[in-house]
Amino acid sequence: MATETSLLDTKSISTIQRKKQQLIIELAFARKTTPERARYLAGICYDKTVGTVFMPFDLAEIALAETGGHRLSAQAVSPMGAIGVWQLMPYRAKSHGYQPKDMKDDSKCAEAAVLELYTKLGMAQGDLERAKKYYCGQGPQANAYIRKIRLIRREMLAEFEKQGDKLALADISTRIR
Repeated sequence: MATETSLLDTKSISTIQRKKQQLIIELAFARKTTPERARYLAGICYDKTVGTVFMPFDLAEIALAETGGHRLSAQAVSPMGAIGVWQLMPYRAKSHGYQPKDMKDDSKCAEAAVLELYTKLGMAQGDLERAKKYYCGQGPQANAYIRKIRLIRREMLAEFEKQGDKLALADISTRIR
């Protein structure tokens, strides 16, 4: 019975962490796009990582690095031909069972991005940061990409802590009343 309780607690904590991440992602995305689109995409980051080894922040970092400068547009196409918010190359999308046109559908693009990240995680022998670097490619461009990812992560973690402090203060004031 104690084992079941500890597993439940771990799962609950993970769910709480994931929901908090969704809120922070929404705030980060809202700086790049409309509040409605930010909420929608943050929800996708949450939903598409449930049941995976990835957290919502992992998908959000990639989206912000890839298309943050393009207002997180589903219509974004890179000079190399990568498509959608998570910028998958058409041949990589096909390798995961998607057509290139599917990458303009945010939900399908996120699903393909999770599959691609799993592929890269295998190549990186379980090193998630290296997997994200491989997501971009190799060489100087990939090195710049990982620096961008680290900056995005620091900004989201700072916001996470700030929001966590606000939630803790709200909880304390509720208990005092």
